[in-house]
Amino acid sequence: MTQTLLFACDLSAENRAAYARAVRLATESGARLDVIHVLDPYLPRRVLHSLEEAVVADMQATLTDIREDYALPEPQTLLQTVAGATYAEIIREAHDREVDMIILGAHRKRGQPDLVVGTTLARVLRSAPCPVLTVSQPANRDWQDILVPVDFSLGSRHILRETLKRFPEARLTLLHAWDIPGERELGSDREYARWRDREVDRLRGQLERETDQLMGELDRVPELELVLEQGDPLEVLLTRLRRQPPDLLALGSRGQLGRHSHITEALLSEPHCDIMLCRAW
Repeated sequence: MTQTLLFACDLSAENRAAYARAVRLATESGARLDVIHVLDPYLPRRVLHSLEEAVVADMQATLTDIREDYALPEPQTLLQTVAGATYAEIIREAHDREVDMIILGAHRKRGQPDLVVGTTLARVLRSAPCPVLTVSQPANRDWQDILVPVDFSLGSRHILRETLKRFPEARLTLLHAWDIPGERELGSDREYARWRDREVDRLRGQLERETDQLMGELDRVPELELVLEQGDPLEVLLTRLRRQPPDLLALGSRGQLGRHSHITEALLSEPHCDIMLCRAW
């Protein structure tokens, strides 16, 4: 069965990088690319009709420009408009078309987490039935290094499986942040230090076994590195993104970092890389 990628196009210049990435992904995977633009349903019908033609023409012209700029063949493509609430229509179309991934442009208000709440991007991330990719980097940047925050939850296993399945040639860094109780009070105690080191070794062994079991279910095993860092999971992740940004961050919508609302806002307002979010089921 042919895969289908859904790209929600807002016709802005900032959206061009996401459009280009969608075309590239469709070309490389052999998927069909459905490009939609959501129109205001309260416009007069005669205005909507003429606007639909102009929007589709603009999406086609941008597609042609992107293919020429990146020397890409044209994937199987469907360009359409729909009318309604933007986030609701994107989710509806994803369900109706049974798409494999939704692709969106990045949030434009950089460094302002409070402005992410209620945006189309945040709402789609909360309710999408499939992985959602938010793009901020140029499409000619290869996704060679992928960072995957992991723990021992079902959500963590799911996002790792999705990443391994979709990007078998990439280098994966599995990041697990651990925060062992008593460090502040007993960190200098020799017996505590020995116990802490044993706990870290146990965590590493458990995570390695989990990873080996997952990769045993797949035909192709990518290059993989396991990194353990002490600290709050969100702070550890944000620090690593600032200091050593990957090409892609693969993250579960819930699980690795707790409930996702404020975490999603922090990541989307300061995108150091492209981000793929998957539901925990």
